Amino acid sequence: MSTESNIIQVENLTVAFGGFKAVDGISFEVKRGEIFGFLGANGAGKTTTIRCICGLLNPTSGTVKVDGKDVSSSTSVLKPRIGYMSQKFTLYPDLTVKENLAFAGSLYGLKRKQIKARAEELMRFIGLTQHLNEPVKLLSGGVKQVVALAATLLHEPDLVFLDEPTAGTSPATRADFWRLIRTLAQNGKTVFVTTHYMDEAEYCGRIVLMERGKIIATGTPQELKEQFFPQPPVELVFSRPEISRVRAELERTNIGEAENFSGGLRVRVNDWARFEAYAKEQAGVFTFRPAQPTLEDVFLKAVSGRKGA
Repeated sequence: MSTESNIIQVENLTVAFGGFKAVDGISFEVKRGEIFGFLGANGAGKTTTIRCICGLLNPTSGTVKVDGKDVSSSTSVLKPRIGYMSQKFTLYPDLTVKENLAFAGSLYGLKRKQIKARAEELMRFIGLTQHLNEPVKLLSGGVKQVVALAATLLHEPDLVFLDEPTAGTSPATRADFWRLIRTLAQNGKTVFVTTHYMDEAEYCGRIVLMERGKIIATGTPQELKEQFFPQPPVELVFSRPEISRVRAELERTNIGEAENFSGGLRVRVNDWARFEAYAKEQAGVFTFRPAQPTLEDVFLKAVSGRKGA
């Protein structure tokens, strides 16, 4: 195994379908042993990028390397090291969990004894041993997702791709799933996860923000907050019921983008001088205090900056 810190290197990756560029000249690297987040709305190019890294899709141009090896010429060598849980991971509903895992293990050439031992180990790890003999069709959506994760990990890959793993699950299931992801990273796995839930990205070591096939920002969650919000958002606390009027005026004059929260407004300020002047005019209507920026704030600011460029 390479001693270099980067396990994935992507340079000028482009994937075009006819005249449409699903991925448009992106470059980034993933460090060994980190949780790396790929964030963006549906259709941003996240899944297409993953499929290229896993060798499932040939890029139109650019290079993709995993552990120093070009994916296009090393797919068979790299396959045993990669675990990929797609958005639509297929479990066979009429088979039990144990039977589904046995089938998944056979695809990687594992022997029956290996599959049995590994399946039991994984189900203990994720806390679902009691479901081993249950048909998948009887499981909840959240449990199915966790079983799909177990199937992805059966052959002990050191690079794990999770494509929207918590989509459609409950907040409680999402929290449980991310506890598992953090444990994987602590055990030495490199985890590459895509999501459109901005709050989940707080768990990642570094993240890439994608929009319409392009990278619009890269960094740790804290670095991105500091980059896009040298001045934090503010929360407006009202002493008179004029929230709708104030929000409309802030947005109409482009002083800031506002959203309702807990009986007040949360504002991403575009022009501080004008905001402070406006706040003085509205003395007695509201007071304001600084708020911590979120990654959703960062994403919206990054997108609005590109539109204004």
